[in-house]
Amino acid sequence: MNIIVVGLSHKTAPVEIREKVAFSPNQIEKPLHELLNLDGIIEGVIVSTCNRVEIYGTTRDIAGGIARIKRFMAEYHNLAFETIEPHLYGYHAEAAIRHVFRVASSLDSMVVGEPQILGQIKTSYGYAAEFKSSGIILNRFLHKAFSVAKRVRTETKIASSAVSVAFAAVELAKKILGDLSDKTVMLIGAGEMCELAAKHFLNSGAKGVMVTNRTFERAERLADEFGGEAVHFESFLEHLHRADIVLSSTGAPHCIIGPKDAEEIVKKRRFKPIFFIDIAVPRDIDPKVDDVENAYLFTVDHLQEIVQANLAQRTLEAEKAEEIINQEIGQFYKWLSTLEVTPTIVALRNRFDEIRKAELDKTISGWKDLPQDAEKRLESLTVAMMNKLLHAPTSALKQSGQGGRVDLYIDALRQLFELESLQRDDEELELEE
Repeated sequence: MNIIVVGLSHKTAPVEIREKVAFSPNQIEKPLHELLNLDGIIEGVIVSTCNRVEIYGTTRDIAGGIARIKRFMAEYHNLAFETIEPHLYGYHAEAAIRHVFRVASSLDSMVVGEPQILGQIKTSYGYAAEFKSSGIILNRFLHKAFSVAKRVRTETKIASSAVSVAFAAVELAKKILGDLSDKTVMLIGAGEMCELAAKHFLNSGAKGVMVTNRTFERAERLADEFGGEAVHFESFLEHLHRADIVLSSTGAPHCIIGPKDAEEIVKKRRFKPIFFIDIAVPRDIDPKVDDVENAYLFTVDHLQEIVQANLAQRTLEAEKAEEIINQEIGQFYKWLSTLEVTPTIVALRNRFDEIRKAELDKTISGWKDLPQDAEKRLESLTVAMMNKLLHAPTSALKQSGQGGRVDLYIDALRQLFELESLQRDDEELELEE
């Protein structure tokens, strides 16, 4: 049995292509069932995120299976195959295992080390388990992928440093202000960056959040989401003294906070330090604010320096993660190979034993005056001969399972000795695990 992966990602397809082949999690049962109806596809899991759409399957026909899944991805979404085919990739065997292990470990993500992808794969696997499209092989495979991802996060520092501007802002605030548990944050703007920053600040223990925006309803929405307070944009300067950290990201064409504003704010705070983070382009806060005593201004350039340094560190940690994946691939591939090797060895021995017994019975039934213990001796002789004959092919088959040539040997043995293609049920396979 072979594991195959077919899909596209941010590395191979633009967003306008990715969104066309995306699968809705609320309607995943239908495509999962249609996937299993494809000729030769035995198990299937569909992973669909904003950055990738991938299908994991099992099949005996590698080339045919990959081709049929590629066609399925186009036809299910009523797309011309030529539209998406250049963006699709297909992996099998070790390459498929490596790819999924790397995806789960966030080594193939747009931002290396981001934690979301592992949860997204787990959710996709949950749907496959619920709708019974995954079986013994993909179950074991994805659980292994989850454990590999956990090992990567435990044994490396791939996710320990900030690689987004929003997270870098929080990291910088913690370095300067220390504990954030008694600190209040004001967000000027209610866009995606401010929303992400709010999450990071609250996760880091910030006491509270104030939100202001030109559209008050958006400020209220974001404030409600985080249990904070919405402030009217026209009067936000009157509230700034209540904030220890101010993060600004608006689309204003000019600065909205100047040095005189900062001086007034510091006075109202009785000269307690205030920390300004300006991630707007063009800038929201006048650079001269940094000259005001007890007012500290950091711009998007400062944050980008932190991000770049942390990205370089993550690259080093990714190399350690690749070593872990190399180790885990061998272990899993060995297990996968036994699923084919073991039943073939059993079938081969059964075939030889049937022939041995049949020929022995013929010999004994036509042998007059056979000594009393001769039958047992003949039995032992034929068993010993059979074991000697089977030793070399059995050893070669076991070794092929570790070297990646297992399909070649299995097919040859089945044809040469007319072996039945044995399919063990899941209970038998579970016992062998």
